[in-house]
Amino acid sequence: MTDADGKIRCDACPVLCYIREGMTGACDRYANRNGELVRVDPHILLERTVSDGGEVVPFAAQTQEWSGDIVNAPAPFVTAIGAGTTYPDYKPAPFIVSSKVDGVDMVTVVTEGIYSYCGVKLKIDTDRHLGAECATVRAQGEPVGHVTTGEYGSQMLSLGGVNHLTHSGKKEGRVTCETLLDLCNRKPVELTVDGGATILVQAGKPPIVNGQSEERMRVGCGSATIGMFAKQWYGKVDEVVVVDDHITGVLSEHQAGKLLGARDTGVKMKGRRSTPGRYFHVAEPGTGWGGANISDPLDIIAGFDPKVAWPGLTLLMVSTTGEQHAFYRLDETLRPVQEPLPDNLRVSVERIRENCEPALCSVLFMAGAGGSLRAGVTENPVRLTRSVRQALTTVTAGGAPVVIWPGGGITFMVDVTLLPDNAFGYVPTPAIVAPIEFTMRLEDYAALGGHVDHVRPLRDIVETHAKRQTSGAATAPLRRQA
Repeated sequence: MTDADGKIRCDACPVLCYIREGMTGACDRYANRNGELVRVDPHILLERTVSDGGEVVPFAAQTQEWSGDIVNAPAPFVTAIGAGTTYPDYKPAPFIVSSKVDGVDMVTVVTEGIYSYCGVKLKIDTDRHLGAECATVRAQGEPVGHVTTGEYGSQMLSLGGVNHLTHSGKKEGRVTCETLLDLCNRKPVELTVDGGATILVQAGKPPIVNGQSEERMRVGCGSATIGMFAKQWYGKVDEVVVVDDHITGVLSEHQAGKLLGARDTGVKMKGRRSTPGRYFHVAEPGTGWGGANISDPLDIIAGFDPKVAWPGLTLLMVSTTGEQHAFYRLDETLRPVQEPLPDNLRVSVERIRENCEPALCSVLFMAGAGGSLRAGVTENPVRLTRSVRQALTTVTAGGAPVVIWPGGGITFMVDVTLLPDNAFGYVPTPAIVAPIEFTMRLEDYAALGGHVDHVRPLRDIVETHAKRQTSGAATAPLRRQA
């Protein structure tokens, strides 16, 4: 719809921008070019090749190599990236595409979902303490999420969600949306944790904690490290303590040491003894050895039992990444005296490092597909949910496989590194725009009450797409609508 001043009213989202000639809407995705509403970014199709074992490669407007896999996908596969949306109306999805796969008639329904109910789960591979559980995480000074429960060798953050996007101040919602968008499009974002660390995170890149880049994800907890490398230490050193903020391991007490016949050393550990050779809470969380707040590993040792220990006893202390290590020998008073690391132990320390995987940031986008999005697929939306639950319908996001959470609704999660570049957008309501595709048999689509009158053959989409490869690209720079 165009008004008297030549502005176009865009109905792609609830904002309903009026866009002047040569300018884009608030989302930077739709523009007014010569009085016509056009997409600035192209619609993306992907193609599966046969000669290279089924690898997915770019088709038409895609500009960079695609390295993901498509589940139950035709070739080419029509993604929802750049397809447009039905929100907030009840109209059929922008593309409902039919194709034949292995002789079976299939349908793929694609739409760009607008998600106020969305967020990201961040897995940050580091031993360093980022902040207490439930501590507020901020971007640009605004609260955007919180620290959640730590996992094996990683710290976890939960960002976004409807409360941060909509329930608080306008700036908080805007910053939350901007943070989610940048993370999902694999851009670097600086986050700060109340009472904790400053972190630079970027999907698929090492985290930078307090200005220091992480290199390795720990090989395991202290106890697991003892179990893996006990044979490489036995006979070369009398005692090994693997320092870990969570579970510190002690070779002579550990079952792995007992099976090898390791001699008792009388070492007295601080913290709480769990099962033999495993100690909890030997220090407070921090950014030092093994994720604890110590720079001297001897701080976690209370002493040695003079009835058991002996002068000359050798002790190796090492972190779970092998990055920190120290070698000691007890003097006549059973006091540890540091000495250079023997060459025969250096190999084991290097082996720990070798077994540590590269530290990375993982970003999983999570959202609930509901509302008019499902109405764009079928007149009876609950049937779509049931079809997904029954595995009759495959859900993808930009062609990438997703994880569907159990329970009600269609709540999905996807690794953002599996999607093409700039697959995510936003609308200033604020909300994140993300692609979603539903693929099923044509007969199943008809059975769930799908919009069968709007099904278009794949060849028509390909031909139309070929004609409009560059129609979404501006011939001259476009300015954002004021």
